[in-house]
Amino acid sequence: MKKLDMQTPDITEGNIEKIAGIFPNVVTEKESADGSVVKAVDFDLLRQALSKDLVEDENERYRLDWPGKKASLLKANTPIFKTLRPVREDSVDFDTTENLFIEGDNFEVLKILQESYLGKIKMIYIDPPYNTGKDFVYSDNFTVSKEEYEEEIGVEDEEGNKLFKENTRTNPRFHSDWCSMMYERLLISRDLLKDDGVIFVSIDDSEVHNLRKICDEIFGDENFITNFVWNSSTGGGIRSRFVNQSHQYILCYAKNITETEMFFASLSEDAKKQYKKEDKNGLYREKDFAWKNSSWGTNQKYFIECPDGEKVKPKDGYLFRFIRATFDEALSKDMVVFKSTKNGPLVNEKGEQANWNLYIKKYLGDGTGAPGSVIPKDLVGINNEGTTELNVLFDNNSYFESPKNVRLLKFLFSLLENESDDILLDFFSGSATTAHAVMELNAEDCGNRRFVLAQLPEETPVGSEAHKAGYKTIAEIGKERIRRAAKKIREEYKEKLAEHTTPLDTGFRVYKTDTTNMKDVFYHPAEVKQGSLLGMASNVKDDRTAEDLLTQVILGLGLELSLPIEKKEIRGQSVYFVAGNALVACFDDHINLDMIDDLAKISPLKVVFKDASFKNDSDRMNVETRMKRLSPETAITVL
Repeated sequence: MKKLDMQTPDITEGNIEKIAGIFPNVVTEKESADGSVVKAVDFDLLRQALSKDLVEDENERYRLDWPGKKASLLKANTPIFKTLRPVREDSVDFDTTENLFIEGDNFEVLKILQESYLGKIKMIYIDPPYNTGKDFVYSDNFTVSKEEYEEEIGVEDEEGNKLFKENTRTNPRFHSDWCSMMYERLLISRDLLKDDGVIFVSIDDSEVHNLRKICDEIFGDENFITNFVWNSSTGGGIRSRFVNQSHQYILCYAKNITETEMFFASLSEDAKKQYKKEDKNGLYREKDFAWKNSSWGTNQKYFIECPDGEKVKPKDGYLFRFIRATFDEALSKDMVVFKSTKNGPLVNEKGEQANWNLYIKKYLGDGTGAPGSVIPKDLVGINNEGTTELNVLFDNNSYFESPKNVRLLKFLFSLLENESDDILLDFFSGSATTAHAVMELNAEDCGNRRFVLAQLPEETPVGSEAHKAGYKTIAEIGKERIRRAAKKIREEYKEKLAEHTTPLDTGFRVYKTDTTNMKDVFYHPAEVKQGSLLGMASNVKDDRTAEDLLTQVILGLGLELSLPIEKKEIRGQSVYFVAGNALVACFDDHINLDMIDDLAKISPLKVVFKDASFKNDSDRMNVETRMKRLSPETAITVL
């Protein structure tokens, strides 16, 4: 029987195989830390293979560098021995929901999810720490000693990795720490996006310049869509004595811009008011047909005959908006307006000021269009709207600072047309505004978007209102926010929800990151001493449940965590069915051979047992032989 790896994939090994497929001559061998021989890349040869000139000195190049960048890349590619454990008591509709809430360091969460959600996420939205001085707590591992950790910030995690409690501006690594934290997370998140997927990242002036360069490197500058400017407040901040700082940014990148569909957004109320005229085709506004453009576009400079016979074309420095064929089509559809004027941007055949100007009718249509790069306040609200929304949900109590508002996220999430398998990921979940926005948007447009949230269980400050109310971590606030928002949405959209063909999913499965379920003997059998074998009759840790094992198996096989799970009793043994017969698992001791016969009748695609489920090798071989004879297409795996 095949054994599951039960660890996150080795990205470096996979990348080397990809390079070997293109440049086999650059792949060599080296001795690893444990003395074994492994494949490696000769980077000098690779650089030369990618250059038309002799490569001698690569010291000068255009890119963003900082101390710790290489270590972050290594960290992003290195496997970790972590898993997720289900928390049913915190979940809502665990058995039927397709939404996920995961507690843990988001870097670890992304690593754990990278096989199951590879190329499956339609949209990522994150609101990361803005690096303003004291606002992020995430682990890193490229500083060297415990003494340095304790001297610098006085705290480390259980693995000796630094925790950024205060990334103060006096720290010489102020920008470097933040860049490393973002770089390694964005590297992994890119692979999770579908080919037509997009990512939105909220940020302000503190790090927008570095974030843009990091995203250019990871996603490719050719996949940059825009840097939205959100009029998020009435002003203020550290620079308010010079300017009224009233905006934030939302960087937007595509995974592959050639595969990404067009954005459409609802027009703001102010924009709709501009459509004051009406004809048989509906409301419209008039738009100048000649526009100021100094480009030399001869195909957009041509003569048009006006109602009195005068022929006109754009002045120097102007162009028509359309080429001739497109204009003729618009004219045939009564979309062109001629107006008499002596001040327009047109000249006649003699080069003199023309007596006419031309306008094109722009129709309101369904009230949508390509969004502008500046997101108006009347369309999405401002930042304090998010605080008000959250306070109202929590009975006018203030438990979280500066959450994003629902209208802003609904605007972003609605830019792409909803499809049945759309998954939205937010790995800086905070107060879980993303979940609130997804559920409300689904209620409004009968959508079926799913959310996957990740949040570090960062402790709320002792003495804070949240802490006094019993919310010991930010993750607890987020989970409660989803429960309360779901109730509010079901009440407010009751009539609308009655029209839905499928019930609105307002549940969520809760998982927490933890160490692997497997004992060290599973991963490093050669390093286990003979004297310690007595306590290892099973290679599974004693405190782990069957559902813990099932979760790690689902992840190890690259299946989504949202798949339906059903538990059945067969011949007195507990058997789990994931997505029907896609995966069947039994982690009981002493496997019943009659139960094997029953399983074979349903022809599962995969069956998983514990290694300790068999009394001896003979029983294990009997089960394998029996299953292969009765259901030859079934793949059998053991832990």
